[in-house]
Amino acid sequence: MRIAVLLTAGTVALTVLAFVPLPSSIRFQNIAQSAGVRFVTENSPTPEKHQPETMPAGVALFDYDGDGRLDIYLVNGAGMPSLEKTGPKYYNRLFHNNGDGTFTDVAERAGLRGTGYGMGAAVGDYDNDGWPDLFVAGVSGSQLFHNNRDGTFTEVTARAGVGGAMVGDSKMWAISAGWFDYNNDGLIDLFVSNYCQWDPRHEPACMGLNGRGYCHPKAFGPLPNTLYRNNGDGTFTDVSEQTGISAIQGKGMGVAFADYDGDGFTDVFVANDNAPNLLFHNLGGKRFEEVGFQAGVAYNEDGNALAGMGAEFRDVNNDGRPDIWHTAIENETFPLFLNGIGGQFVNASQPSRIAQITRKMSGWSNGVADLDNDGWKDLFVARGNVMDNIEDISRHFTYAEPNSVFRNLGNGQFEDVSAKAGADFLLPAPNRGLAYGDLDNDGRIDLVITALGQPVRVLRNVSENHNHWILLKLEGTKSNRMGLGAQVRVTTGDGQKQYNEATTSTGYAASSDPRVHFGLGAFSTVREIAIRWPSGIRQVLQNVPADRIVPIQEPAQDTK
Repeated sequence: MRIAVLLTAGTVALTVLAFVPLPSSIRFQNIAQSAGVRFVTENSPTPEKHQPETMPAGVALFDYDGDGRLDIYLVNGAGMPSLEKTGPKYYNRLFHNNGDGTFTDVAERAGLRGTGYGMGAAVGDYDNDGWPDLFVAGVSGSQLFHNNRDGTFTEVTARAGVGGAMVGDSKMWAISAGWFDYNNDGLIDLFVSNYCQWDPRHEPACMGLNGRGYCHPKAFGPLPNTLYRNNGDGTFTDVSEQTGISAIQGKGMGVAFADYDGDGFTDVFVANDNAPNLLFHNLGGKRFEEVGFQAGVAYNEDGNALAGMGAEFRDVNNDGRPDIWHTAIENETFPLFLNGIGGQFVNASQPSRIAQITRKMSGWSNGVADLDNDGWKDLFVARGNVMDNIEDISRHFTYAEPNSVFRNLGNGQFEDVSAKAGADFLLPAPNRGLAYGDLDNDGRIDLVITALGQPVRVLRNVSENHNHWILLKLEGTKSNRMGLGAQVRVTTGDGQKQYNEATTSTGYAASSDPRVHFGLGAFSTVREIAIRWPSGIRQVLQNVPADRIVPIQEPAQDTK
């Protein structure tokens, strides 16, 4: 059934024509224990309430050894206030996917246990050798690990020059990062989201009703973000100043990439904590112009800056334009900005029902993906309050919260279906990290969620329906090897179109499945797949069978 829904915000209106999907279940089962994924996020909470203690979250899903299966990398904290990994309980962990439903911890053999107090992870093949590399953002410095193509990694931070920009006598606190090719030269560049000026030696004492608590972000000075240009020889140049990235300071958290205006150059959205969100419009691969306020994504509908956490930049209403959805804390809602005509976004939080659903929630990492393969991308979020003593302060909120999933109804609205997603998904915890991807290659998107001081959850998608799917594994030739930034459109048998972009940067401090996923509903064949590669080359494939992973290599010239 085709229906028309009018979403109105101020003087701007968007008409969404949609086929409403049939009812479908979304359900998850935690397989962490049986799969051998044993990990606890060690945040080292102290009576001094050092600011980083409430924030570690990093999760990355990537195929590090080229066997066709996603592996799991988990970033861990360290001692506080030393910021040092003084023992194995603080090590970062890499779990190899054995392909039989189990995983093996290979972090030490792979050389990926890391140093320092970790925050986030970002995956990208920066040297185009076909093997994904790993960047780990940290409180007092970050690390870049080069994939040696033999199951091991070499830490190359100093040589590459990406250890972190300085503020005073210390490195900037980096939370999230992401890879994208900002100048379309075929080499992916590194964007680092920096948080605030923090020094464990001078932690401000912030008091609540019942003793010391974690400080409001206003107690700390802001920082600029960092952009490193890939030089193509294993080194990077900090071009933050010359590209305009460092001209605006904030308290950056989630970072996401998409070409929001269709000009062929990837743009950057940064969710800021209690500061206006930033939208960096890419000016031809040379400079960036910050247009968050003009585009309508800097503030909520009341003109307030929110506690921005996780960020996603994908098309949620199948109109061909990437939208922005970011998380925040209780009483703020998780804004949904729909991409309109002329680079203007509309805050659709109220008409979509997301505002009403999320008002009492605190959210960290989030995702946008079609969890039931009905042809419409759903929204999901790892939830948990910032304050570990919130229950002493308020009767309405709790430190541990259940996670949430909002099913896309295909008519401009979303339904909270969390209650039916399974007890494993709903288990209350101080959840922080979330990355998503197809861990068992069955076409259903799985989740990995971390929580402070609690075991990680590997949530296998066990949703039952007869919907079809397709996963596209892109390989750039003229474009970067992973095809990051490629824009993909699929057309199903009824003529309906869906859109997605190749990216690994998702949510908060997370890196998700680089393959491009589409749910196809009742259709077992994709009528057409159209790809615009970052190089500008356009590729079209016809009548592609569904329910499989399809490798696609960038051609030397346009195809029809």
